[in-house]
Amino acid sequence: MTTTAPAGPDGDDRASAAPGDDNPRVDVDAGNNAYIAFGDQTNIGRDLNVYPALPPPLPEPARCTLPRDTTVFTGRGGELSRITDAVRHAADTSGIVAIHAIDGMPGIGKTALAVHAAHQLADRFPDGQLFLDLHAHTPGLAPTDPAGALATLLVADGVDARYLPSDLDGRAAMWRDRMAAKTVLLVLDNAASTSQVQPLLPGNPACLTLITSRRQLGDLPGRPASLRLDQLSDREAQDMFIRSAERPVSDPAAVGELVDLCGYLPLAIAILARVYTQHPSWTMADLIAETRDSVLRLSAEQTTVTAAFDISMRYLPATRRRFLTLLGLHPGTSIDPYAAAALTATSLDDATAHLDGLWRDNLLTETGRRRYGMHDLIRAYTRDLAATLPEDEREQALDRVLDYYQHTATRAATILASVPRPDWAATGATRFAAPPVDDHHPTALAWTRTERPNLHACLDHATDTDQPARIVALTAALAPILRTDGPWIDAVTLHSTAAQTAQRLGDRLGQANALNDLGIVRRLTTDYPGATSVLEQALDLLTTLGRRLGQANALRDLGDVRRASGDYPSATTMLEQALDLYTTLGDRLGQANALTDLGVVRRLTDDYPGATTMLEQALDLYTTLGNRLGQANALQHLGVVRRQVGDYPGATSMLEQSLDLLTTLGDRLGQANALRDLGACGG
Repeated sequence: MTTTAPAGPDGDDRASAAPGDDNPRVDVDAGNNAYIAFGDQTNIGRDLNVYPALPPPLPEPARCTLPRDTTVFTGRGGELSRITDAVRHAADTSGIVAIHAIDGMPGIGKTALAVHAAHQLADRFPDGQLFLDLHAHTPGLAPTDPAGALATLLVADGVDARYLPSDLDGRAAMWRDRMAAKTVLLVLDNAASTSQVQPLLPGNPACLTLITSRRQLGDLPGRPASLRLDQLSDREAQDMFIRSAERPVSDPAAVGELVDLCGYLPLAIAILARVYTQHPSWTMADLIAETRDSVLRLSAEQTTVTAAFDISMRYLPATRRRFLTLLGLHPGTSIDPYAAAALTATSLDDATAHLDGLWRDNLLTETGRRRYGMHDLIRAYTRDLAATLPEDEREQALDRVLDYYQHTATRAATILASVPRPDWAATGATRFAAPPVDDHHPTALAWTRTERPNLHACLDHATDTDQPARIVALTAALAPILRTDGPWIDAVTLHSTAAQTAQRLGDRLGQANALNDLGIVRRLTTDYPGATSVLEQALDLLTTLGRRLGQANALRDLGDVRRASGDYPSATTMLEQALDLYTTLGDRLGQANALTDLGVVRRLTDDYPGATTMLEQALDLYTTLGNRLGQANALQHLGVVRRQVGDYPGATSMLEQSLDLLTTLGDRLGQANALRDLGACGG
C-alpha cells in the first residue's frame, strides 16, 4: 500500500511543515519498512539536496505510560515470580520473553498484577513501557478496535499520526517493524479477544507483552504463558486488609470472616479497608455486620464487590454520594476537576476535593496528575445508580459536561486554527470554571491532546443521541488537532459526516465550514480533485451567505491546492484574491497567512526577491500580532529562500530562530522540518 501526503502546514499556524516546500512522500509497504523520503517534489532539478530517508521520531516519545503501582500489593507471589523469573531467565539464556496472558474474574486483581510486574521489570525494557486499556468491559464504551489501538501505540512510539497507514495491516506491519530492534514492555489491559490482541503483538521476542482478560485467550501466536488468577488465599486476603487499613485492626481474628464475605477479591477488600480506616469508632464486628447486611440484600451474582460499594456509598457524605453517582454519566474514561465541576454543577474547589476524596476511598483511580478514572465494576455500579435519577436531572448533567467540552474545545481551536472562522467570533460563556486554554498556543495544544479521547467520546454520544448541532460544533472544534495530529483518514470521515449533518440541519454556515475543513484534509492526503470539489462548494455557500471572512479562507485553501498540484498561476490568483479580502476586512492574521503562501509560490517559481519581500511582510505582521507559530513558519520559509540563493549563514540563522520557536511551542513536525532544512545548510 502506498500513500502520498504533503508535509503541510501551508505556511501558517494550521500546521508546522513548510507548505509547498520539500514535499515529503510517505510510502508504507505492509511487508517492508515505512519511510519518508524528503525531497522538493514540486521543484525537481532546482534543489538537489538529499534529505534523510527515515522520518525523524517525535522529540520525546512516550517512554513509560504505566499507571502508578500500588503501595500495598499483597500476595500473588507465585504468579509474580512466574512472570519475573521467566523474563530474567530469558535474558540470561537469550531465550524468548514473548507473551504472558493473565485471566480471571472481575475484581480479582489482574491489572494490579500486570502493572506491579511491569514496574518491577521496567529497567529490563529501556526502550519503553507502554500501557493500553482495550476496554473490553468498560460500560458505555465499545472495545477498542485494533487499528485504533495501533494508532495509539505508534504515536506513543514516536510516529507522527498524520502519516499512519489507513488500514489495520499497514499499521500492524509498521508496529512490528518499529519494535524489531527494540526491547519494549507492553501491557494490554482488559482485552476482549484474541482477534483484538493479535495485531498489537510485537514480532520481536525480546519484547514482553502482558495481557489481562476476563476470559482465556486461545490461539495466541508463539508460546504464550497462561496465568489464571483465582481469589486470594485466606492468608493473602487478610494480609491485604491489614496492610491497607490505616489504623490497627481491633480484632485480627475477625479479619478472616470479613475477607470471606468479600469473596477474597482484592477490589472489595481495598474498599472495605478504607471504610474501616474512615470510621475509627468501628470495631471489626461493626464492619462485618455492615458487610453481612449488604450481602444478604443482594442476589448471588451481585455479592462481594457490590456489597463493598454499597457500604462505602452509604457512609459517604450526601454531596459526595451525589457527585460519584453523576460521575457515572461521564461519556469518557478519565476526568479532571474542571469537567467534573461542570458535570456535577459544583465549584472547581469542591470538585477537586471530591475527586481526591473518592480516590482516597479507593473508588477512583488516578490516571495522571489531577486526572481520575474508574474500575469497570465501579463504573458499571455508578451508571446503575445514575439510571435511578430523574430523567431531567440526568439530561441536565450530560448537557452541562457536553457544553463544557464543546465550549473549551472551541476556545482552544481558535488558538490552534490558522485564521478566525465566521462562526468563532464569540464562543459564548460557560456556566462553570474552565481551564485557561486561550492563554497561549502550548496550553491550548496540551489541553486538546489530553482531552482528545473525551472529545471523541462526546462526539460519539452526540451521534448516538442524535444531537446534530453538537456533532457539527464538536467536529469543527476538533478540526485543528485533526489537521496537525491526524490521522487524516479519520479526519476525512469526521468532516464528511459533519458536512452532511449540517446540511440535514439546514446550517449552511456549519456546512460550509465542514466542507472547508474537509478540503484541507483532502489536500493533505493529496486528493487534489476531491479537495477542489469540496472547497468550491464551501466557497459558493459562503459567497451566498455573504461571509467574506469565510470566502477569504476558502480562496486561500483553494490557492494551497493549486500550489500543491503545481498550478502556480492559478494559485497566485486565488491567494491574491484572499489577500485582498483579508486586507479589506482588516484581518491581519489572514493577511500574514496569505502573504506567506504567496511567498512560497514566488519561491517555487524562482522569484526569490519577490518571495523574500512577501515573507518579510508576513513575518512583520506575525511579530506584531505575537503569533509565534506564524513567525516560526515565516522564518523557516525565509531560511529556505536564503539557502536556495546560496546565503547559508543567513539561512542557518533564520532556521535556528524558527527551530527555537517551534521547540517552545511543541510543534513536533515543524521541529523535524526545521532540523531537516538546517541539515541541508550544513548546520
